[in-house]
Amino acid sequence: MTSISRGSELTEKMVVVGKTQDEVIQNSMSEDDPNSNSEASSSVKPRWGPQHAGAKELASHYSTGKRVQETICLIVCIGLMAFNFTQLVKHFNSENWYIILVCSLLGILVADFFSGLVHWGADTWGSIEIPVIGKAFIRPFREHHIDPTSITRHDFIETNGDNFAVTVPFLANMAYKFITLSPDDIAKTYNWECFVFLLAIFVSLTNQFHKWSHTYFGLPKWITTLQDMHLILPKKHHRIHHVSPHETYFCITTGWLNYPLEKIGFWTSLEELIERTTGNKPRADDLKWAQKSQ
Repeated sequence: MTSISRGSELTEKMVVVGKTQDEVIQNSMSEDDPNSNSEASSSVKPRWGPQHAGAKELASHYSTGKRVQETICLIVCIGLMAFNFTQLVKHFNSENWYIILVCSLLGILVADFFSGLVHWGADTWGSIEIPVIGKAFIRPFREHHIDPTSITRHDFIETNGDNFAVTVPFLANMAYKFITLSPDDIAKTYNWECFVFLLAIFVSLTNQFHKWSHTYFGLPKWITTLQDMHLILPKKHHRIHHVSPHETYFCITTGWLNYPLEKIGFWTSLEELIERTTGNKPRADDLKWAQKSQ
């Protein structure tokens, strides 16, 4: 597919959220896209990136302690996933397959919504000066907007550690029930466990899907096929979020909920409510880091 046709697809998507072709081109981040996969990437000179003063400072705050925490959480989470999966297979009832399917799909949808809620919250409010969560959790969101392809240079642990950590309590509770409950009691809650398990899987892998949406070359065919089918976050879909000032399309697991949430003005309404209530301006801290020059 040519650069022009990809640009046309991007423009067509942007009309949905009320932006013109000129606005897309003028405000888009020029990502590390040597193949010019979109009209914007071939028309806009890089403004930010890894050499930006703000990006360098934010990247420097990734600490050894944070790395250790991510590693431990990831190992524990994968162990719990493996155990719970074997238990779900053990207690599977084929007569119940259609309910299990519905519960699993709901788990994916809820994961997509929560990815948007967390992404919107961290993008829009707070600062890295907030104790504990600032440098640990808000910092990566600030870095990502100044240097979007920094995520493609992160390894599996740095990319996914926090998301895997979030699911540990829920997977641990599921494992406890599988160990302590009788088979009859497990059967009564089996559909719910399928929902929680798929929710946990997709929450855990959200940032991996996000990373792949910024990776324009070198991905295996099976990943690009999933993106093309919109079973995971597609590249051209996520580029809409990276049009400054990063105010839309926050869901980054599958992106299925971006259009309906934008259509009803979900994020805008929340921002207006919070601004009227607290006086805080959305994305003020994000803008501060983008404007940092030394």
